[in-house]
Amino acid sequence: MAYKILIVDDEKMMTELLTDHLQDCGYETMAANSAGEAISLLPKQPDLIILDINMPGMDGLELCRNIRSHIACPILFLTARITEQDKINGLQYGGDDYITKPFSLGELSARVAAHLRRDERSRSRPSVLTSNGLIVNLSQRLVSWNGQEIAFSKREFDLIAFLMTNANQVFDKERIYEMVWGYDAEGDSNVIKEYVRKIRARLREVTGLDYIETVWGVGYKWKKDFP
Repeated sequence: MAYKILIVDDEKMMTELLTDHLQDCGYETMAANSAGEAISLLPKQPDLIILDINMPGMDGLELCRNIRSHIACPILFLTARITEQDKINGLQYGGDDYITKPFSLGELSARVAAHLRRDERSRSRPSVLTSNGLIVNLSQRLVSWNGQEIAFSKREFDLIAFLMTNANQVFDKERIYEMVWGYDAEGDSNVIKEYVRKIRARLREVTGLDYIETVWGVGYKWKKDFP
């Protein structure tokens, strides 16, 4: 199976150039032209990320810092910044390498291959879900927004993970109770309403968004798309 490489650069010409070259080298590629697009592609579990620093909005350094605790794969910064302090900052923010523009495609390919070989020897990749900027690390059981961790109880996290894994699917209280609490659990599915209320309140407080939608007369669903 081909390695998957995520290319993040606000210049489409650059992402297209790197996409063509890396595909010719036998890699599977994904391209993003903003930090938001890059975060939405994390569930595809890239094996390596090529990340431009100079992007509008959330730049590459901030994006790297926000996702590093959730992503174990190598991150290679690609940028025109060339001072020693810039390189130190990139590595301190969680980058694994620093390639300055202009660069040769041959050098880029060699560094990509070297990092993939190194990562293959010591890979421990967490499973990650993302939804409109929210990052849920299933392995570490962490929920975060823009680098801020949001605390949830074990049961609240399990409920979030279940709905998010099945985004846009509607489940009634009984089904949620069975899947999250267990088929032989002793209790009442009416507790789901209170758990959903608490999760909504905490997410809204931090993100300003309502991720869980009530489908009246049916149940609840995790909203995959926002207007």
